[in-house]
Amino acid sequence: MTENENDELMEFDEPVVVMTDEEGNEYYYREDMIVPVGDKRFAILVPFDVDEEDCDGSCHDASCDCGCGEETDVFIARIDVDESGEEIYVDPTDEEFEEVRKAYEELIDEEEE
Repeated sequence: MTENENDELMEFDEPVVVMTDEEGNEYYYREDMIVPVGDKRFAILVPFDVDEEDCDGSCHDASCDCGCGEETDVFIARIDVDESGEEIYVDPTDEEFEEVRKAYEELIDEEEE
């Protein structure tokens, strides 16, 4: 990550999760929600582009080209704590994924009521 990109990430009010794939490409996510399941916590991560200007959410109509109103794939990550006490994001097991998906859908249904 360049110094300029790091400065851009510092401007966000929420934590930014940076994931790197096998080829060294960096992808940026924000925590949309924390879903507790049992004694574990899971983050719902939504991708975003740090190069796009911030959107205030008021432009979502036919003329909007900010991209933040488009449907995107979300990612689920289990939040663990490493040996130094830092929170880390790890892939959930298939069973955990299904539990979190169900809990997330229930939370969304409750919000819509």
